[in-house]
Amino acid sequence: MTEKKVLLVTGAGRGLGVDIAKAALAAGYAVVATGRDPQKVTQAVGAADDVLTVRLDVTDPASAQAAVQAAVDRFGRIDVLVNNAGNFYAGYFETISPEQFRAQMETNFFGPLNVTRAVLPVLRRQRSGQVITITSTAGLIGQEFCAAYAASKFALEGWMESLHFDVAPYGISTMAVEPGFFRTELLVEGSSTIWPQLDIDDYADRTAQTIKAWKGMHGQQTGDPKKLAEALITLAASGSPPLRFVAGADAMGAVEQNLDTIRGQIQAHRQLSAALSYDA
Repeated sequence: MTEKKVLLVTGAGRGLGVDIAKAALAAGYAVVATGRDPQKVTQAVGAADDVLTVRLDVTDPASAQAAVQAAVDRFGRIDVLVNNAGNFYAGYFETISPEQFRAQMETNFFGPLNVTRAVLPVLRRQRSGQVITITSTAGLIGQEFCAAYAASKFALEGWMESLHFDVAPYGISTMAVEPGFFRTELLVEGSSTIWPQLDIDDYADRTAQTIKAWKGMHGQQTGDPKKLAEALITLAASGSPPLRFVAGADAMGAVEQNLDTIRGQIQAHRQLSAALSYDA
């Protein structure tokens, strides 16, 4: 048991999850660091009295339930859940196999649902807590070569926005985080990034060019994941986190441009749209 606030983060074996765990520890939280390989999580985050390393496969509801129970058994509570684990099935829609598309949704969408479903009873009993979910700028703006990834992140956005209304009466807040390009492990080929399985001649040249561009981007992203992790902990500790946190100058610029585009589309067809009610 601990008097410290307890943060549970998924995908803490590498990338942003490690930075979130370390930022939380530095801010005085006890941390439940989870991942598919607990040994890798321990190596990445480090061992300490305030750290519990737990195996968690987010696609397995039983694994999520077991991880949450282990956290409560050790620390007595959970105050902040950070749904961070995810991957990237890249490709044009027709070149992403149905199996790949379903796998993308299982990890990026149903994974956070599984973990949150396991955590919420704890937060409701406490009448307090936070659910933070890492989505993406691709959860607000569709992009080329991101059909499956954007679909999974758009789904998260809708779920998180609605979840806010479900749990706010019990003292539970929610925050969706839309990062731009950060220098994480997301673009590591074969680990977090999976290329399309299907070959279609019409897409062949564009696929080859886009894969080359994505590979060249890894390690060159402008965003610093350590600063992002610290910002998330600052917002969590503020007591009033926003419903959305658009993270990074590139993300803000893209989202603002997209909002202007949507406003323009509304204005262009305002008269037609306004005329769709039943006649008096």
